[in-house]
Amino acid sequence: MKRFVIAIAVMVGAHPVFGQQAESQPGAAPSFSPVTWERLVNAADEPHNWLMYSGTLDSQHFSGLDQIHNRNVSELELKWAYQIPQLDRAETVPVVVDGVMFITEAPSNVVAVDAATGRLFWRYNHPLPDDLRICCGRNNRGVAILDETLYMSTLDAKLVAIDARSGNLVWEKAVADYRSGYSKTAAPLIVKDEVVTGIAGGEFGIKGFIDSYNATTGELEWRVDTIPGPDHPDNQTWAGDSWRTGGSASWITGAYDPDLDLVYWGTGNPGPDWNGDVRMGDNLYSDSAMAMNHETGGLEWYFQFTPHDEHDWDAIQVPILADLTMDGQERKVMMWANRNAFFYTLDRETGEFLVGKPFAKQTWAEGLDSNGRPIRIPDTFPTPEGTLVSPPVGGGTNWFSPAYSPRTELFYVQAFDGEAIYFKRDEDYVEGDRYTGGGQQYNLPMDKYQSFIRAIDPKTGNLRWEYEIQPRSTAGIMATAGDLVFSGSVDGYFYALDAVSGQELWHMNVGRMVHSAAMSYAVDGKQYITIAAGNVVYTFGLRD
Repeated sequence: MKRFVIAIAVMVGAHPVFGQQAESQPGAAPSFSPVTWERLVNAADEPHNWLMYSGTLDSQHFSGLDQIHNRNVSELELKWAYQIPQLDRAETVPVVVDGVMFITEAPSNVVAVDAATGRLFWRYNHPLPDDLRICCGRNNRGVAILDETLYMSTLDAKLVAIDARSGNLVWEKAVADYRSGYSKTAAPLIVKDEVVTGIAGGEFGIKGFIDSYNATTGELEWRVDTIPGPDHPDNQTWAGDSWRTGGSASWITGAYDPDLDLVYWGTGNPGPDWNGDVRMGDNLYSDSAMAMNHETGGLEWYFQFTPHDEHDWDAIQVPILADLTMDGQERKVMMWANRNAFFYTLDRETGEFLVGKPFAKQTWAEGLDSNGRPIRIPDTFPTPEGTLVSPPVGGGTNWFSPAYSPRTELFYVQAFDGEAIYFKRDEDYVEGDRYTGGGQQYNLPMDKYQSFIRAIDPKTGNLRWEYEIQPRSTAGIMATAGDLVFSGSVDGYFYALDAVSGQELWHMNVGRMVHSAAMSYAVDGKQYITIAAGNVVYTFGLRD
């Protein structure tokens, strides 16, 4: 028989909340050591854990475990599965701490389970209003953890803190007004004693931002506007008052460099999406990488991938950080495969453009100039009649995590070669309603397009190998020290490739679309691989 743990009066900002509860199993008491900031900084030193959305602060989505490797991966078998009660497509990447796994569920819930067996410890259900404004599904992609507290974004644009041992609510903070179209779907990022988090809602004429909150109290420490206000010179890149409803959401988790004390985050498309006539100019800082000083929130540099975007090519991909030797010089770099179908390597200290080449089919730019700015091909913007352009609105890639292996020094990305017809129309802004100014239509049946895992040399942008996926894929990627690359496909296959050659080594049909990224951890010396597919979380290990 289930029992309920009731938090009678927990603090939400400055106000008590009564009756928030966590459902738990009899005798359930997840045991783990507090996750200090020092542990998060050195997460790569404990590969048996997966301490944050991308594994480590540099967002490489790389596991240092090698018990499962490219010579024995064919021995993988299913160890346990956790069924999410909601039928929504899962996009979660779990966090694992000392044998305890934390899984977010749609629409805005989280559970703690035994990472070795899948046994439930507790569940926290976040209450939601009935009149949500959301773009692209009831998604939640993960949590962050600091000490003994989890942090989760919610679809009604709140940030909540949850006791990781009991599942009880500690505090909640309203980040924005969901009735205006704001929402939150991404895993937050812990930086020192603060919780850094973005916002979603770019299709509703919101005005984007990136926030940092005190992890203990929930108080806002700083906010960086992803569209500068009228007191800033860059506001001139927006015609008239178009900046007020310009989108530029920040809806995927970023990265952090402890040595430079810089937080890196990507921003989404300007709004309205497909009609740029009402917002002439470059529309800063939409479709950009932003580097912010963590102490002050000050913008140190930005790099705009697609100025005056009219194709909805959000730059919300996960930024991957690494140190590379380029032309005989050690460079601190950021690697970025963008939705606009170009791959970039930037200097993450300065934002300097170093490398840029297409990694997927594109017909909108002749190339990039010496500063990385696209050289546009004429007549590729949307029209009332429609304009055929590659890539389609889904992009050469999208939000799903790429990966980088420090062993192979290769960047792995889910790439899509497609095209679409883009339309624009006149549309008035109405608060809380979609504000897109057009649309797109695929030119061919979806089975005529191609997806690939592509391995890119970030020093040159050159393709090292590719693995074709049929029919296509919208899954993220994990690389491992066992020289493996894991990903999935829309028809329910989960598979492993050789990280050096791209050869397929193992696959299994898990029955439902894979729309998330794998992660890896170990319990009692046994390595596991976990992936969400459909509304089930599957965990694999080697045959005993």
